[in-house]
Amino acid sequence: MDVKVRVSRVEYWQEILDLYRRVAFIPGGLSRSPDEVSVEYVRDFLKKSHESGVSLIAFSGMQIVGEVHAFKLNPKVFSHVLSELTVVVDPNFIGKGVGKALFLAFLAEVRSNRPDILRVELIARESNAKAIQLYGSLGFQQEGRMEKRINSGKGHFEADIPMAWINPNFRLSEEA
Repeated sequence: MDVKVRVSRVEYWQEILDLYRRVAFIPGGLSRSPDEVSVEYVRDFLKKSHESGVSLIAFSGMQIVGEVHAFKLNPKVFSHVLSELTVVVDPNFIGKGVGKALFLAFLAEVRSNRPDILRVELIARESNAKAIQLYGSLGFQQEGRMEKRINSGKGHFEADIPMAWINPNFRLSEEA
């Protein structure tokens, strides 16, 4: 499959919103339900990612088929961390390498152009074993379990698995 990964642009907010809404309909696809995927949500994470983090999109032809983003948190003690990492892949492109391509490009961007970032963190639900395996293969380490954090519905709760990747090219700045 020919997928191109590029830095996202704010002008793509509508296409990214549509992508997130499609993914939100898949059980376990996102932590947010379709009604929680709003214009404000997408514009907010795009703004934060462009200001302090990274946001990449994957194209197949002219169609956006995936997106990944993370951004810095406040306060300053977390200025070396990219968090709130989220990745989505169009339901028609799952299992075709789009997620891996996005992650490889994302980590390459951090490694090459973000020496201010030491740590990239994400949280994966325990039932998403394929994603956890992918993240591990890319160098993310599991850092525990948050038991019964996800309400999967009908009285079923599952753990969230926090994971982190450490940037080998991190350099402490003069201000830190």
